[in-house]
Amino acid sequence: MTARRTFLKEAIAAGASTALLKPNAGVAQPVNKAQSVAKPGARLIAAETQVPSLQEAPSADAAHIGNPGSDFMVDLLRMAGIDYVAAMPGSTFRGIHESIVSYAGDQHPALVVCTHEEASAAIAHGYAKVAGKPMACLVHSTVGLQHASMAIFNAWCDRVPMIVIAGNIADATKRRPGVEWYHTALDLGALVRDFTKYDDAPVSLQHYAESFVRAYTLSITPPMEPVLLVADGELQERPIENPREISVPPFRPVSPPVAGRAALEETARMLCGATNPVIVADRAIRSQAGMDALVALAEAVNAPVVDLLGRLNFPTGHFLNQTYLKTELISRADVILALEVSDLWGLTGTVADVIGRPTKKFTKPDVDLVSVSTSYLYSKSNMQDAERFIAPTLAIGGDAQASLAPLLEAVNAVCTDPQRETMRKRAPALRQAHTLMRETARHDATRAWDASPISTARLSQEVWNVIRHENWALVSSSLFISQWPQRLWDFDKTWQYIGGEGGYGVGYGAPAAVGAAIAHRDAGRIPVNIQTDGDLMVLPGVLWTAAHHKIPLLTVMHNNRAYHQESMHIQRMANWRDRKPENGTAGTLINDPPIDYAGLARSMGMWAEGPISNPADLGPALARAMQRVKAGEPAFLDVLTQPR
Repeated sequence: MTARRTFLKEAIAAGASTALLKPNAGVAQPVNKAQSVAKPGARLIAAETQVPSLQEAPSADAAHIGNPGSDFMVDLLRMAGIDYVAAMPGSTFRGIHESIVSYAGDQHPALVVCTHEEASAAIAHGYAKVAGKPMACLVHSTVGLQHASMAIFNAWCDRVPMIVIAGNIADATKRRPGVEWYHTALDLGALVRDFTKYDDAPVSLQHYAESFVRAYTLSITPPMEPVLLVADGELQERPIENPREISVPPFRPVSPPVAGRAALEETARMLCGATNPVIVADRAIRSQAGMDALVALAEAVNAPVVDLLGRLNFPTGHFLNQTYLKTELISRADVILALEVSDLWGLTGTVADVIGRPTKKFTKPDVDLVSVSTSYLYSKSNMQDAERFIAPTLAIGGDAQASLAPLLEAVNAVCTDPQRETMRKRAPALRQAHTLMRETARHDATRAWDASPISTARLSQEVWNVIRHENWALVSSSLFISQWPQRLWDFDKTWQYIGGEGGYGVGYGAPAAVGAAIAHRDAGRIPVNIQTDGDLMVLPGVLWTAAHHKIPLLTVMHNNRAYHQESMHIQRMANWRDRKPENGTAGTLINDPPIDYAGLARSMGMWAEGPISNPADLGPALARAMQRVKAGEPAFLDVLTQPR
C-alpha cells in the first residue's frame, strides 16, 4: 500500500499546504495569477499522468475494498491545488470523507469540520475571496444540498468560485430501505441549477475526471461562480476496476476575456475628453496587481474613483478615492466608467422607498456611461441578481481587471497634450475634496463617542487602534456599521477587505469570516470580524469550527440586540398607515431574553469576554483579545452597540 499512499510530489508542490492546525503554512495566491494560457511543463505533465490512486490496484474481496474510487476523487482535488474541504459529516460522501482523512492523511486537502452544510459552503465562499482559489465543500445529498443552497446562492451573486461535491446513490437497487431513499434525488443538481455555473452527475470515474476538470475550470473563469458535482456513492466506494484506462485531462487555465481594442480606444477618447470623469468599481479588483493598475489608470486621467466595495478596489488613503462623494460626483459627471458594477441602473438612479415607489435619475441626460463587465458574457434569468436593465453608451463584455492595462495603453496613446494639461489641473481640487471627505468622517465619528451602548464609529476606531500596526485584514462586511472602517482606516491591500455576502443572505458573516481567516492564517495575517448579532444566530456552530481548528480570528460583536434594518422597515409601514411606529420593534428585537454571546462562544471552546457597554473598557478588552489571536487561537468580544 506504500505506493498507493504516496502523495503527489511535483504536481502539488506549488500549492501544497500542511495540516489545518498548523499556522502560516503558505501564501495566499491571487485569482488572476495566470493572465494567459500557460504552456504545459514538467510539473503539469506529472500532475496529469502520475495519479497515485491509479498506479496500482490492490486486491478486493467481499469484505474489503482496495483502491476505492474516492481515493481518485481526492487525487483530483489535490491535483487542482485545493487545500481544504469543508464538511459536516454525511453518509452519502462517506467514501470521500474517509479518503481525505486516511488516504490523504488529512493534508492537502485538509478537512474543515463543520456543524451545518450552509456553514461549509459559506466558509468556502469567504476562503476563496482571500486565497484567490476555490475551496471545496461536501454536502449530504438532498438534505445537505438544501441546507447549503443559501450559501451557494450568496457565492453565485458574489461571483465567487466554489467546488460543491454532493453525495447521492443513483442506482435504486443499491439503496438501503428507508433513509437512503429520502436522501437521494433523480436530478440532484436541479436544486441549485439556477445559481450554479455548471453541474454534472458522473456515472464513471473517467466521466468524473473530465467533469471535475471542466467544473473547476469554469468555476475559476470570469465570471467566477460555484459549480456542483454529484459523487455517486457506489462510484466512491467500489474499487477502481481498470486504472490504466482512466486519464485525467490537463488543468489548464482559461485566459480571462479582455475588452476589444476598438472599444478600449473609444473609452480612452471619452475619458481623455471628459470634463468631469468618474470611475466606479464594484467587484472589479481581485489582486494587488489589479489595484495598482486601477490606480495607474485613475492617475493617468485624474478621475475620482467611487469604490462600491464589492471588493476593495482602491486605496482609501489615495486622493482620488472619493467614495463618499458619490452622489455629487455621479450627478455632475459627463463620463462614467463602470467596472464590474453589478447594479448599473442603481448607480445612475433609484427607486424611492415611498408610496408609489417613483424613480429618480441622478445623472445628466447627456452623460456617457461605459460599462466593462463579464456579466454581459453569462447570465441566468430566474434569480434576479442581474438588477434592472440599462443600456449604457458603450457596453463592453470583458473582465474589468484584465482590461485595465490595455485601457491604460489606449489612454496614453490617444490623449493629446492639451487634454493632459486639463487633466493635470484637476488634481489640486481633487486632493482638497479627498482631504475634506476624510476630515468630515473623523469629525462625524466623534458624535456619541462616549455613549453607551457604544457607537459603531467608536467600535471601529478602537479596533483600528489594536490592529493598525499588524498585518491585518477585515473579513466582515462594513455595510451594517455605516462603512466606518473604510471611512476611518487606511486600506491599501486588496485582501484587507473582501466585500459582503453577495446575495444579502443572513448567515454568511460568521462562517465566511472563518473561511477567510483560514486563508489569512496561511499567509501570516491577523483577521478581524466585526460580527452582527442576527447573522451569528443563523450559524452559531461555526464558532466551534474556529475553536476546534484553532483558527486565529478576532471576532468583535456588533450587538445592537435587534434585526435593526427590519425594525426600520416595520416602522416605515406603520408611519405610512398612520399607526404606532414603536410597533416596529415587535418581532425584530433580540433582547427578551438577551443572548449571552460571550457565554455562547465559551461554550464552543473560544476565549471570550463581554458584554462590554462602557466604551472606556473596550480598548483594554481588545488588547487582551489580540494577545490570544497572536498566540494562534480565536478570540471573541461581545460589545453592546448603537443600531448602526
